[in-house]
Amino acid sequence: MTSRFDPALIPPAPNLDFESLLWDAGIQTIAGIDEAGRGALAGPVAASAVILTPSEKTPRDLRGVRDSKELTPAQRESWSRRIPEVALACGVGFASPGEIDTLGIVPATRLAAIRALQFLAVPPGHLLLDYLFLPNNPLPQTSLIKGDARSLSIAAASILAKTARDALMRELDSQYPGYGFATHKGYGTAAHRDAIDHLGPSLVHRMSFAPMRLRET
Repeated sequence: MTSRFDPALIPPAPNLDFESLLWDAGIQTIAGIDEAGRGALAGPVAASAVILTPSEKTPRDLRGVRDSKELTPAQRESWSRRIPEVALACGVGFASPGEIDTLGIVPATRLAAIRALQFLAVPPGHLLLDYLFLPNNPLPQTSLIKGDARSLSIAAASILAKTARDALMRELDSQYPGYGFATHKGYGTAAHRDAIDHLGPSLVHRMSFAPMRLRET
């Protein structure tokens, strides 16, 4: 029987408790990883990897960083500029709608995370992930339930993944007008589903997701 997650384990704000344990063990480069866009109907899935500096200044410099879903768009954009200035290294990777359809959403999310790691200027020695595991990556990994609420590295990654994907969806809005990508970022809002009904799916819709899949049956 699977034990339930204890909400008491969630701190008032993401902190460096997990990172500090690893730093104390001699592992200096710890990459927090999180994704954005996993449940959207259109556009890529994004992932970011962030390595924070083992410094007493880091929690002060990043005070206010939260899971991206808890921040306003303006706050996310502000932190997306600040985090790379504070972090030791940052990377963002994507997996395309076609890759999502071919591989499935979970393998595609892992692919985006691997690509994010490849963009890091500093190689990580350990990975902290938000409820994800990279089975084909040899690095030691810790997968955390509610990781974006518990680890500052993962929370920072959630912001970079979200803002990078949002920017891309705004670009896709101009390439595929009428769907409202700039507003809903590809998620299944009523307006987005209505647009699919009237216009049909675009080249950046995930054909393996309902309602696109249901149109073909």
